[in-house]
Amino acid sequence: MSNGPVVTQVSHYLPYQSGALHVRQLMPANADYQKTPILMLHGVMSNGRVFYSDSGKGLACYLAQAGYIVYVLDTLGRGLSTPKLAGGERHGQGEVIREQLPLVQHFILSKHQHKLANHPLKQAPSKVHWCAHSWGGVLMTSAIARFEFIQSSVASLLTLGTKRTIKVKSLRKWLMVDVTWNRVAPLIAKRHGYLAADRWRLGMDNETRASLRQSIEWVRGDWIDFDDGFDYAQAAKQVAQRGGWPKTWFIAGRGDRVLGHPDDVSRMVQECQFGDVKQTLLSKRDGYKHDYGHAEMLTHKDAVNDHFVGIKQWYQNCG
Repeated sequence: MSNGPVVTQVSHYLPYQSGALHVRQLMPANADYQKTPILMLHGVMSNGRVFYSDSGKGLACYLAQAGYIVYVLDTLGRGLSTPKLAGGERHGQGEVIREQLPLVQHFILSKHQHKLANHPLKQAPSKVHWCAHSWGGVLMTSAIARFEFIQSSVASLLTLGTKRTIKVKSLRKWLMVDVTWNRVAPLIAKRHGYLAADRWRLGMDNETRASLRQSIEWVRGDWIDFDDGFDYAQAAKQVAQRGGWPKTWFIAGRGDRVLGHPDDVSRMVQECQFGDVKQTLLSKRDGYKHDYGHAEMLTHKDAVNDHFVGIKQWYQNCG
């Protein structure tokens, strides 16, 4: 890591359903609670650790060293959120969109307001930067499309390797998605009562059967809520028509050949009809150190001196 202020990490547990959502807060020394904070969301079969580590590695740590207060969410059942998945859970990705993200958004804004309550000359931020990896970007985009409160309180949306559909065709895609994700993963989930991705070395964390089923259907079908039929695709068009999308940056990796293929990332940008949108391809041909893969764009040792620098500049320019 580059030299910078000492970063303090604190865990918050927000009561939710029968347990609690874990939110990791990373703060530089003399944290400025007036500065717009950043919320990060992991993807499928993952958790917040993809963004930070106790040793100071990761995008969240890097941005905290740059002076930002960063919050990283573990969705229900993942990471340090409680309880851990044990089988039989019925919640899916809908609860993340409709309940968990709004809950955390309120928590962050309220926390900053509380911190500055005794400082009348200081103004708490009214917005939060949103940042996501992979499927987390689909869930964040869905929440923005659905709720006017979220539209008005999200300062920017930055995603890495995010796509809603997978339309690229290759042998690797067939093996990873059509066979492993669409066929093998549901069998594992049926056996255990949830997708034991860590046990079967499919990912760093687990998924409920509902979340697995819903993500499979969204990747190959319509963008509609499974619980109440809300049409996110139509809502996204309406948000675009009234200029409601925040400033947006979609980052793809040239070496990401399936899970966030650059063509599929572009298809999502087109589907949502973002207004102020930037697209970047992390490739050697475009001046980056590597043709980054899906996880590598966050975990590669060279990222900190490569595209992480541009991400820091993005937030500095956003305000």
